[in-house]
Amino acid sequence: MSAVMIVTEAIRHLPGKHVEMLHAAGYEVLYPVKSVLQTENDTIEALQGCVAAIASGEPYTARVLDQLPELKVISRNGVGYDMVDVAAATERGVVVTITPAGNHGAVAEHAMALLLAAARSIVNSATSTRGGLWQRQRTAYIPLRGSTLGIVGLGRIGRSVAMRARAFGMQVMACDELPDAGFARQNEIKLCDLDTLLAASDFVTLHAPMTPRTRGLINSDTLARMKPGSVLVNTARGGLIDEDALLAALQSGHLAAAALDVLASEPPPKDHPLLAMENVIVTPHVASFDTQAREDMAVGAAQNIIDLLSGHWPAVSVVNPDVRAAWQK
Repeated sequence: MSAVMIVTEAIRHLPGKHVEMLHAAGYEVLYPVKSVLQTENDTIEALQGCVAAIASGEPYTARVLDQLPELKVISRNGVGYDMVDVAAATERGVVVTITPAGNHGAVAEHAMALLLAAARSIVNSATSTRGGLWQRQRTAYIPLRGSTLGIVGLGRIGRSVAMRARAFGMQVMACDELPDAGFARQNEIKLCDLDTLLAASDFVTLHAPMTPRTRGLINSDTLARMKPGSVLVNTARGGLIDEDALLAALQSGHLAAAALDVLASEPPPKDHPLLAMENVIVTPHVASFDTQAREDMAVGAAQNIIDLLSGHWPAVSVVNPDVRAAWQK
């Protein structure tokens, strides 16, 4: 019996349809001994003999793939795949898939939750009240109604955020290399370049993919172009932000606050300077972890594996379609 390894911690012990689907298709379902596979050696050791993995943030480098000759499918439980060497996977005939329709609503809701928490100083207010203080006048809150939200990346998640922001009475701007112009017109979203967006937005939320081109997209130069007193939200990838530059912008008062679900290094060291800032909110990369999204992503990841290993090519979820010719020989 062929084995599928469920690596993703969020769904590893989630009972549900995804495990039943894999069992019904004739696959043994395995789980790694370690809760997180952080190194190449961890990944190699855990996935020995597996034909597929429902993958998380473990590394799939050329070295890892060379040591896992039976691995045929890397099925990401989510939409990010920056830990996969896609070129190496393609060269070795390994299909890489994502679950593009599984988590956009959950991430959009978390982005709005972070935005609201930063604008209303929710964490500081709740903490001080729990500590016995009643500081009603401590903070001048930032209203959402009438303010401008700049969305960097107008894909599924960015569009979901836009819809929610419009419901709060916000004006919405967006930049994207290939924007959905029809969606923008229908929802009164102004499409513009990054510089225009940063200068005009009271809040900026990042929903761009992590690529060599976007790494460090928010740096000392782009932060300086942001509107003074604005708020930065990131639920995409930590590497989009130069964290030293962000720290400086927060310490100087140029930015009012930042709300982050992702960091460049996860988990961060306990003495990470951003964690000590009162105007910074950090959550542990959990934006997609609501119950519905976890189930939808798990089912989608399992279905991608079942489809591919039974000879059916998924319509929209394959990251490296160039492998198809070799795969279907």
